[in-house]
Amino acid sequence: MPESESHAAGLREDCGGSSRRKSWGLLVTTGVGGALVALYAVVTPFVTPALRKVCLPFVPATSTQIQNVLKMLEHRSGSLVDIGSGDGRIVIAAAKKGFQAVGYELNPWLVWYSRYRAWRDGVHQNTKFYISDLWKMPQLKKKLEEELECNARIIACRFPFPCWVPDHTTGEGIDTVWAYDLKHSRGCETKSLETTPETDS
Repeated sequence: MPESESHAAGLREDCGGSSRRKSWGLLVTTGVGGALVALYAVVTPFVTPALRKVCLPFVPATSTQIQNVLKMLEHRSGSLVDIGSGDGRIVIAAAKKGFQAVGYELNPWLVWYSRYRAWRDGVHQNTKFYISDLWKMPQLKKKLEEELECNARIIACRFPFPCWVPDHTTGEGIDTVWAYDLKHSRGCETKSLETTPETDS
C-alpha cells in the first residue's frame, strides 16, 4: 500500500474513533444531565420551603414521636388538627385511632402524598389535607386561645410554645412532645355536655 493511501486509512480510523468517542461523550452528558434534572424535580418541592425567611425543612415524624403524640391523646376523641403536617403520618395515625383528623401543610407535594397515603391506609374518609401557609396565620398562639374550645388540647412536636407551660411532656430529644390544656391556661372549666333550658323572663 502506498504511503499516501496508508495515511488516508489511518485518518479514517482516527475519525471513526473520534466520532465514537463524541457519541459516547454526548450520551454520558445527556444521561448525567437528565439525572440531575430528575433529581432537581424530585428534591426541589421538599427543599424549597426550607429556603424561606423562617427555615423549617421537612423532617418526617419518627415512629417514637407518633407514639408519644398518641399517648397524649389517650382517653380523648373528636377532632385533631396538625399544623405543618408534612407527609401526614400523625394525621393518619390519629385517624386510625378514630379521630377526625386534618392536616395543614405548605408544601403541595407533601399534601398530595399525604392524601395518597391516607387513601392507601383506608382512612381517607376520616382525614383532610389542605395546602396552607403557617406563617400567614398571624399570632398563632392568640388564634388558638381565642378559637379553640375550652377543653382542647394543643400538642407541640419538636418546637414547644415559648410562652406556655406544658401540662404534660413525654419523650426526649427530637421525639419530645408537649401537651397544653387550654382549660388550665384560660382558667376555665370544661364545658358541660348538658344544656340549660332557656326560661322566659
